[in-house]
Amino acid sequence: MLAILLVHAAAALIAPPCVRMLGRRGFYLLALAPLGSLFWVLAHWNDDQVVQIEWAPSIRMDLDLRLDSLACILSLLVLGVGTLILAYCASYFDDDDHQRLGIFAGYMVAFSGAMFGLVTSDNMILMFTFWEVTTVLSFLLVGHHAEQTAGRRAALQALLVTGAGGLTMLVGIIMVGEGCGSYRLSEVVHRADPHSWSTGVAVVLILIGALSKSAIVPLHFWLPGAMAAPTPVSAYLHAAAMVKAGVYLVARLAPVFAVSGPWHPILLVLGLLSMILAGLRSLQVYDLKLVLAFGTVSQLGFMMVLVGIGTPDAALAGATMIVAHAMFKACLFMVVGVIDHSAGTRDMRRLSGLGRRAPLLCGTAVLAALSMAGIPPLFGFVGKESALAAIMGAGDLSGPVKIAETLGVVIGSMFTVGYSIRFLWGAFGAKSRSRDSDDVPDEDVPEISWHRPSFAFVAPAGLLALCSLAAAIGAPWLDRLLRPYALTLPGPEPTHLALWHGWGQPLALSMIAIACGLLLFEIRDHIGESATPRLGNADRVYDATLRAMDQLSLRMTGATQRGSLPLNQALILITLIILPVALLLAGARSKVSLRLWDSPWQLVIGAIVIMMALGATVMRNRLAAVLLVGVTGYGCGCIFALHGAPDLALTQFLVETLTLVTFVLVLRKFPAEVQPDSIAKFKVRRAILAALVGTTVAVLAAFAVAARDTDPIWHQIPSYAYEFGGGKNAVNVLLVDTRAWDTLGEISVLLVAATGVASLMFRSRRFGTLPRVADAPGYTPDPNRSYWLTASPLVARRHRSMVLAMTTRLLFPTIMILSAYFFFAGHNAPGGGFAGGLTAGLALVLRYLAGGRYELAEALPVDAGHLLGAGLALAAGTATGSLLLGAPPLSSAIIQITLPLFGHVKLVTAMLFDLGVYLIVVGLVLDVLRSLGARLDTEEPAVTATTPHVDDTAAVLPPDPAPEVR
Repeated sequence: MLAILLVHAAAALIAPPCVRMLGRRGFYLLALAPLGSLFWVLAHWNDDQVVQIEWAPSIRMDLDLRLDSLACILSLLVLGVGTLILAYCASYFDDDDHQRLGIFAGYMVAFSGAMFGLVTSDNMILMFTFWEVTTVLSFLLVGHHAEQTAGRRAALQALLVTGAGGLTMLVGIIMVGEGCGSYRLSEVVHRADPHSWSTGVAVVLILIGALSKSAIVPLHFWLPGAMAAPTPVSAYLHAAAMVKAGVYLVARLAPVFAVSGPWHPILLVLGLLSMILAGLRSLQVYDLKLVLAFGTVSQLGFMMVLVGIGTPDAALAGATMIVAHAMFKACLFMVVGVIDHSAGTRDMRRLSGLGRRAPLLCGTAVLAALSMAGIPPLFGFVGKESALAAIMGAGDLSGPVKIAETLGVVIGSMFTVGYSIRFLWGAFGAKSRSRDSDDVPDEDVPEISWHRPSFAFVAPAGLLALCSLAAAIGAPWLDRLLRPYALTLPGPEPTHLALWHGWGQPLALSMIAIACGLLLFEIRDHIGESATPRLGNADRVYDATLRAMDQLSLRMTGATQRGSLPLNQALILITLIILPVALLLAGARSKVSLRLWDSPWQLVIGAIVIMMALGATVMRNRLAAVLLVGVTGYGCGCIFALHGAPDLALTQFLVETLTLVTFVLVLRKFPAEVQPDSIAKFKVRRAILAALVGTTVAVLAAFAVAARDTDPIWHQIPSYAYEFGGGKNAVNVLLVDTRAWDTLGEISVLLVAATGVASLMFRSRRFGTLPRVADAPGYTPDPNRSYWLTASPLVARRHRSMVLAMTTRLLFPTIMILSAYFFFAGHNAPGGGFAGGLTAGLALVLRYLAGGRYELAEALPVDAGHLLGAGLALAAGTATGSLLLGAPPLSSAIIQITLPLFGHVKLVTAMLFDLGVYLIVVGLVLDVLRSLGARLDTEEPAVTATTPHVDDTAAVLPPDPAPEVR
């Protein structure tokens, strides 16, 4: 199972280059990933395969996978239909956009793998992770045509609805997991107490997530809107895969929670409402995809009722309908895609005579639609017969409830028959004057152009239609595959599946539903959308909710953020004072004992820091104020050094230096002095606020230290760092090993911050390398001259400094060597990836200050975004790479080798993680220099002279008969 996930991940990564090289034929190659996985699932059907990888066992978060009977059923659909959909994509798309098509292919393969991970996850947190991955991939796939407003709106709507439902479900998952003492689904179904009130609350929260994912009323409106997606997305995500996730979760939890109080009222009521209301809407719309979309909502409601009843018969019927629906609905969506491509429209009012023009396509649609309507001898009929029998024989339901459920399912089946026939008539019927063409201006249905589809285009849909017929005939064989899941529910053994059970009440009810469905098709003109203008239009509620949230946020923002930076800072600082102090006063407080100082140097440094801080508050010169603030930072670094923390001191010094450079780059755009009329008078309130903030931080720190009732962990950190992390530098081992997950999150935030800063400066194009000297307009290098720096002749004479150029030429390689030393020595001595990256960043700053943006490009001709992305990918890859070896993520391995010249060398795999940190820091500095330095330089034409002068010798070396060695 882990191999299947890795194969899908690898296929998703190679999808863009594969499609770029092979064109649409690349989809056939990518289809091998789900196809091979399908064969493995079939070979291990009901073998109850288990994979358990410890990750964080102390908090019960492990990577647990289980392939049981229910997982096999869903995996069959995810992988089987996924294979056919990828093959269908090869004919559906054109070769006009390989790049976007490759990304689309990667998303589709990744979605297949994510769904397989979802249905095989035995850990609820892992399942939720895959759940949210499918949500994000659905957003990307629905919004494939990002240039279209409808696509963007549909993608965002699906993301908000299913994402909000998922977060609600997460709360319920945590409640169940903590209540049971385990997050494993296989243990929850045996340990959970379904009758406790806390379990009832958790069940409601989990069901909200399941209902939102499966588009059940009143959270159904996102699914019809998602029809703006390409048809393969609709056929896969919204017919066979993603929308089944909610049904799967209900089926998975039914063995234990079906007797919980909220379970039946929520699922049975909302399921029936979905089946009936969406069935009615399918008779009112004219877009073939919308007909199928509302039909999908209706069928999902039907499946929710079946898997929610909680009896073996209903579970078997539910599993049967899950399989049948995936076959006929995916097939019909693909048929609509063929019609849309070949006829240029999906409007059934404008389609006529396609049955004669495309008999093979018509036959395929007829088989699938008859299965959807529950007409024998198709598999949909087997599922519906079993469903009616299961509902009428459900011992857990009272008599009135069984009658209401049976009546509701019959009514829903009537609508299903009606819209199934309407779909066939609208798509393939010959119409001289359409009864559904009120909006068509011409008397006759317009003639449409028809391009005959290829066999490969129709074959995937035809195969699914034939499977619906074969499955009905082979129902007894399928019964052996589906029955093991039904046996997991308490109750008598379920009735066997069969195409014919003889005459009885289920068959009579099916005949009634078919007859009434035919009648509904005949009177379809009288139940049009105008007859029920507001029925089922939850989209309006969604829009109203968003508008209300926007208004609320605007009012809250207007009340708290008035456009005044001092006011915003004051609110933040006041909150910092009030909340911690209030909690401190309300809780138990430890006795505080303080030492004023350990060394006289602390007093000296503290006095300097205080004076510099006070001086910064009254300084009018902006640069001087920044320098004084910088001195306070250097003072903190000195305090760290005095306390035996050279790593912290080194990092503080480097960060403070880069911060000063950043301030200088920005201050170039401001006047040197603060204008007298802009100087705020000394405010007593601000002084009081500043004093309170400082006092609060000091008091909280003192109480936090005094609150320890055991020996602090730092006593063991040095020995543990060497024993488990293989390094003598405890700080570096903590960052890249012990608490590497924190570091991974921090560097991710750092990358986002860098991207945000650059996005504010680059309004049109975010990424790209800086122009090099060879790209300077109008510049031709003089072969008879040698320069200390390559870009020296491109710097305006008034900004040149020969001393700075010479110093940079000499110091740059030295600083880079020091940077490498910090990186390699950081595991055992002060340094590390962060310190090494900051040192390399200072070298880049020096090159930029000496030679401008052209010199910066010569120093590092790499896109900053590429460095940031490579660093994050390397860090994340190191985090997950240990999983391949069966170890927890970010587990370090120590490699010891002996080299001829270097002697005994010990390497730790955490160094790869540290290398990712190094690249991100260098990329951050380069991005800041590009954004706040080079970007601003391009807006100052007076600063840069692109054409050098002949008599310009300020930065030129004296003539030398020997060539300069660089």
